[in-house]
Amino acid sequence: MPENARLSPSIGQIDLDFVEREETPRLLMNLSIQLHLAGLSLSNTVRVLEIFGVKRARSTVHNWVHKADLQPNSCRNPDHVAVDETVIRLVDEQYWLYAAVDPASNQLLYTKLEPTRNKGIASAFFTELREKHDVDDAVILVDGDKSLNYACQRHNLDFRYERHGNRNSVERVFCEIKRRTISFSNCFSNASVETAD
Repeated sequence: MPENARLSPSIGQIDLDFVEREETPRLLMNLSIQLHLAGLSLSNTVRVLEIFGVKRARSTVHNWVHKADLQPNSCRNPDHVAVDETVIRLVDEQYWLYAAVDPASNQLLYTKLEPTRNKGIASAFFTELREKHDVDDAVILVDGDKSLNYACQRHNLDFRYERHGNRNSVERVFCEIKRRTISFSNCFSNASVETAD
């Protein structure tokens, strides 16, 4: 399976025939649907739209996803989950993207976008991940980040330090998300995107 197939359906394959009024560029509607399907909350999806200068309500994004008939799958039960966070810089603002990936299928299980990182946010990420997926018996693969290790301990999750191997799946997802963010920003003259690790 191609690496970017994890974020399927692809941006160009989402059917937007349900759109009655074209107030939002189709590219951003597709991006919003894709981000929410990948596990980004409605609130965080709306925040991504605002980066591109488009203000929409959470209910609007929810309606797009619902009308596209592409509801996210839930209740996955992976054996291993690779978890990490990365910095995404957009113009002069910095955000932290948290992600959990099933390395066996390369499925993006859950993401969360935050303006900062700390132990509380890492713990909240695991709370929300556990609400969406049955990961209590999974081995959580983390790098040396202390906030993620703390959150795993706080939630009594079995975790293992792994720098490469199965953790590479989450790194590939980050690369693809950053690549797509840059390509979307190039479509809009008022947005400039830089990324950093």
